[in-house]
Amino acid sequence: MEADPGSRKHKEGYGYGYYGFNRKSSLDRRRGSSHGEDGHGSSSTIIPPSMQKRLNSIFREVEKEFENLYLENLRLREKVDLLERVHMAEKDKDKDTDEPDAFENVLKSFTKKNAFKTRHKLKAHTSKIVSSFKPPQINTARVREYKGHRDGIWDVDVSKVGHPLIATASADKTARIWGIDSGKCLLNYTGHAGSVNSISFHPSQDIALTASGDGTAHVWKASAVPDFTPSGAGGFGLSSEESAADSSEDDRRTSNHPSDLSRCTAVKTPIIALSGHQGVVIGCQWLDDDLAVTAGWDRAAHLYNVETGALMQTLVGHDAELTHVSCHPSKRLVATCSVDTTFRLWDFRETIHSVSVFQGHTEAVTSTAFSRTDQIVSGSDDRSVKVWDLRNMRAPVTSIQAPSAVNRLAVSLNGTIAIPHDNRQVVLYDLQGQKIIRLPRDASKPHNLMVTSVCWAAADISESWRCKANLFSAGFDRIALGWTVRPASKDEKEAKFKE
Repeated sequence: MEADPGSRKHKEGYGYGYYGFNRKSSLDRRRGSSHGEDGHGSSSTIIPPSMQKRLNSIFREVEKEFENLYLENLRLREKVDLLERVHMAEKDKDKDTDEPDAFENVLKSFTKKNAFKTRHKLKAHTSKIVSSFKPPQINTARVREYKGHRDGIWDVDVSKVGHPLIATASADKTARIWGIDSGKCLLNYTGHAGSVNSISFHPSQDIALTASGDGTAHVWKASAVPDFTPSGAGGFGLSSEESAADSSEDDRRTSNHPSDLSRCTAVKTPIIALSGHQGVVIGCQWLDDDLAVTAGWDRAAHLYNVETGALMQTLVGHDAELTHVSCHPSKRLVATCSVDTTFRLWDFRETIHSVSVFQGHTEAVTSTAFSRTDQIVSGSDDRSVKVWDLRNMRAPVTSIQAPSAVNRLAVSLNGTIAIPHDNRQVVLYDLQGQKIIRLPRDASKPHNLMVTSVCWAAADISESWRCKANLFSAGFDRIALGWTVRPASKDEKEAKFKE
């Protein structure tokens, strides 16, 4: 049964949709079980007076901030116009005149501090204008849509064994396996009794791990045959341009048809259920082929042997609910994130494991992702992303200011950070903090609600797929999107520059 849509649409006349500032009320209730915690009850449509007051305060602050920016922009424009007029007048004056230098008088009217501020701001604005004329270094396109869930999607993951498959976890209490090329749902897992909050493919087998608001994590068979669609005599390959142009037609033909959803293979029972948390299980990841880690709202992370279901170790120390868990792709390192504004690094490479605490955020840490090097990236509700050196945890090496709260981010093999936002966008940065591009680059075909999660596919593997998608995003608009992100060729750069 579908959740009451009123619980995640516009609230009390505020036309700002379903964003991060009411996450602890509506969104968090959806992550819970079906017994009143997942937002299905009628009470979830009523905002408490204290929350209404907080929302009003936030909107007033946002409006005031935009008003101040607008006024500051007007003042800067007036100063620029004045300087230009004085400069033109100075050129027309006789060089031998004894009259005071008007341009010099204007400059002297500013204090040294104000002059520096104005120069700095003008330089920043000029840099933005100049950068808009630079030819793009990255080509991006939305190439597939995966549609079929009946409620928002919390998480997305891509197959680790090279199959063209992605998996999604949804508040509709199901997890689905999709064919990347066809956009069709191939398998539907319905074994959970609450919102499915996280999903992770096994590193070497066709099984998946899911975490749920019903207080359990399930390991289940995720074997699905990818639904290939041949493209002529040349086999399955298409160029990214052909794929992008063909994607909208394919989406209409394959992704949204009800009969496609009815043909999903249904899986109702897990191979093994992992229990032990006292409440919602919010995240899950594979540490290696035999061990899995889960994170819960009970402030603890659990390490399980998935073959026996035995709880091997409980990781405690956080002062508030956990929000996410991630594992290093090749080392026995686990990172747990919490509402307590910190994330902890658990090192299992030695018999006696060590724990490091990373402090630097001012609000809940929503996710972490390891790079292939000795770095880890953290995202937070404080609208920032920080890159840390695992060998020196005292301070981040890079800080990125985000336009809105950050959700479950991901780092590619070449070190590109994909950051999903509450404002419906995905922004790409490198590990040095330089912005690469925003998805979508124009106003076409974005997510309609906040983007909750992203994941990368290995570039060498995704090139063999028909649609060439190597980045996937999931949103609370119930859909997942496949994007192709690749370096622009020399000819493409020149063509864009001429435009």
